[in-house]
Amino acid sequence: MDGSFAGSRPPLPSRPVPPPPPEALLRAFGPPAPGAAGLQEPPSGRPGRRRTSSGPWWKADARSDPWRDPASPAGLGAPAVYDEDEQPGPVVVDAKGRRKVRLRDLSVRLTTLAVLALLLVGIVAGGVGWYLTRTADESPLYAPGTTLSQVDPGITREPGSVSDIADAVIPAVVSIEVRVGQAGATGSGVVIDGENGYIVTNNHVISGADDVEGAEIRAVFSDGSGSAARIVGRDPASDIAVIKVEKPGLVTASLGRSEDVVVGDPVVAIGSPLGLAGTVTSGIVSALDRPVRLSGEGTDTNAVISAVQTDAPINPGNSGGALVDASGALVGINTAIASTGAGGSIGLGFAIPIDTVKRISEQLISTGAAVHAALGVNARSVTDGTRDGALVLNVEPGSAAARAGIREEDIIIAVADTPVGSSEELVVAVDAYAPGEEVTVEFVRGGGSQTVQATLDPA
Repeated sequence: MDGSFAGSRPPLPSRPVPPPPPEALLRAFGPPAPGAAGLQEPPSGRPGRRRTSSGPWWKADARSDPWRDPASPAGLGAPAVYDEDEQPGPVVVDAKGRRKVRLRDLSVRLTTLAVLALLLVGIVAGGVGWYLTRTADESPLYAPGTTLSQVDPGITREPGSVSDIADAVIPAVVSIEVRVGQAGATGSGVVIDGENGYIVTNNHVISGADDVEGAEIRAVFSDGSGSAARIVGRDPASDIAVIKVEKPGLVTASLGRSEDVVVGDPVVAIGSPLGLAGTVTSGIVSALDRPVRLSGEGTDTNAVISAVQTDAPINPGNSGGALVDASGALVGINTAIASTGAGGSIGLGFAIPIDTVKRISEQLISTGAAVHAALGVNARSVTDGTRDGALVLNVEPGSAAARAGIREEDIIIAVADTPVGSSEELVVAVDAYAPGEEVTVEFVRGGGSQTVQATLDPA
């Protein structure tokens, strides 16, 4: 083509003129001839009438539609349609005048209302709390005449229960307070003769006050009353003592029998451990005839007893107190405990059997002294690996053992029908008899055993 760029480019080759379109296409798609109708014209209704648009495919703007007639003049159509204008608030009006709720704005408004409600509740609660704290001192602290309601549950305490036993025995158990100068000690005791005011206890409880000027012994009863007491008699060989108060009509303990006690029997210990009067503990009889050597510190007690062993908790201050069976009968006087050094109960307590207590107490009340049988030997425990016994260290001249022909280094293995496996068992076996009784003593000498008859002496 000719123009400004013609000098910079070679002329384009001439193109051949295309042939004219077929007559049918010109009639169909070309401009209509004057006075004639083309295919792009809407059909006429009836002959002789003006052509109008009709039918679903012919619209009022068909003549000016450039897609039907490329030669039609340009025309302005309807304005562009956009989304409705943004309106403030959750309620808006659409193009047709209808009111609608815009949820996104509504949710924002609801959230705002919820926050405001929470703030309001917090302000109200804080105000109420502040008011209550300011007025708390003004409310009454006391309500005169208040009576709390009581409920009476059905309490059943079977006969023989610990509570039933304690209720019956506690009035017969006393606390014993001993004062010697500025020093003091406490223990327990049991009333064995209420009419005459006799109370049994341990020798090591009251021995420190015997024959000491200004010493005081006082018995305190379960009702809180007290009375001065005097020593009737004491027996260091059995660790039993009897004191007397001038207060007739005391509750007397019921005395049982040693032969009725068996291992496994339930027992109750009552006394004043550590000065706590009326303390009740329970357990069982865990062993019988247990040889136990007693040596009361600071006293003249040096006894060996055939004890009733119990696991009822016993502590310092229980000494001299009651050990009773399920019927409430006195079966022993609590005397000692096994200890690991801490000084408290470890579940091994020992009591003097009631038969021994009764026999010694009767002698002390009658004469002020008790009598024991003696063989007249000093011994220590030995064993050869197969047999245990009591090795005789020395024999008292003129004693029952000397008269029977027992010599030093003999090993006593039995007294009468009672086996002897230690020096403590020898003392217990001999003490079971009265002075003047004749017993059979079996011993080992030179690898062989022998028996002799010995008449026991008073200790």
